[in-house]
Amino acid sequence: MGIRFFVTGGTFDKSYNELTGELYFKDSHLLEMLKLGRCKADFQIRTLMMTDSLSMTEEDRNIILHNCQKATEERIIITHGTDTMAETARLLAKANIKKTIVLTGAIVPYTFVSSDGLFNLGSAIAFVQTLPQGVYIAMNGKCFEADRVQKDKKTGEFVDIR
Repeated sequence: MGIRFFVTGGTFDKSYNELTGELYFKDSHLLEMLKLGRCKADFQIRTLMMTDSLSMTEEDRNIILHNCQKATEERIIITHGTDTMAETARLLAKANIKKTIVLTGAIVPYTFVSSDGLFNLGSAIAFVQTLPQGVYIAMNGKCFEADRVQKDKKTGEFVDIR
């Protein structure tokens, strides 16, 4: 029951340039986070892209879709920027892939002490192993179905839109 991780970037994987004050992409922090969390699940990681979700294109989303369809694992976690995470989740849900797919990310970069990334990652690992087939978003201890979630831009939290 292995888990396939697809890295797409987002705040989850941003680093901080102390000289310019800018956030940037270097390498994914995912493996470090899994080690820090002492993850013992069987997993494979593949980086698909390192992009801010606001810059994500239709082509980028189709790359994510294609890789989910072709993955041999039935359980997939996608690290993704939060601004357009719900859009990607809805695209994947419409494809009706017979797998359990959980998207997660962070509001604050992992490299910051106050990051929610490690907590969200742990939640996603638990959810992907226990939920039935479908597409979900795991953020801040909550799990949402792909077609019933959006990010509230005023609070920075994901909310159910039922």
